[in-house]
Amino acid sequence: MSTLAELQRDFRDWLTDTTDTVARPDSVQPAGWLIYRNNYRAQLVGCLENAFVQVRTWLGDEAFRAAAIAHIHAYPPRSWTLDAYSRDFGATLAARFPDNPDLHELAWIEQALSDAFVAADSASIDAASLAGFDWENAWLRLSPSLAMRIATTNAAAIWTALEAGDGWPESEMLASPGGLLVWREGFGCRLRETDALEYEALRHIREHGRFSLLCDWLVDREGEAAGIRTAGELLARWLGSGLAVPVGQGTTSTA
Repeated sequence: MSTLAELQRDFRDWLTDTTDTVARPDSVQPAGWLIYRNNYRAQLVGCLENAFVQVRTWLGDEAFRAAAIAHIHAYPPRSWTLDAYSRDFGATLAARFPDNPDLHELAWIEQALSDAFVAADSASIDAASLAGFDWENAWLRLSPSLAMRIATTNAAAIWTALEAGDGWPESEMLASPGGLLVWREGFGCRLRETDALEYEALRHIREHGRFSLLCDWLVDREGEAAGIRTAGELLARWLGSGLAVPVGQGTTSTA
């Protein structure tokens, strides 16, 4: 007689088998097992459909379902929650559609928005507390929900149009690479396309943290007057949108 552990192992192997070569354990009636496996696969397809609503619209139902089935075959669930199951779907799409960077970036946007929604809260900031702040020694802490990547296509415009239900623009490559930013501000998730300078500035803050080092970096790139002006503009934008909060000297820059 099989132990419980052996039964669970055999059930898992049969449930996730994609070749129909794993024998069904004899302890359960065939019809019951088939119903369970069909339900298992349908739940995973539904999970991907809910996580990638605009990707599904962009691809069409048939192509999306084919990609979802391929993903289920290649990536059995590894987490206790279905919320995590969608995180590898971008890799499946990249493998099936290697020449479609617009699709890769669109899928990244949808996953990043999902992740931002459940990310840790960002620290709040009181505008009055910024008066007289020691910016020379300040560090910036980026929002825990912030995700960013290089943008090479107009995927942000495509996602925005799809979300609005107004059709979508033709896919096109950007004249020069920029960045995609996703984060949560209050109870709402935000998507913003930015230029290469701001994208690199945020990467600089994520790596180094200190605002004075960012100023030095910008001065080296743009000259003293333009660099200091750009630093002030970026700081105001980040504080105003919840992308970053200032913290005291010696505090780590990321949550």
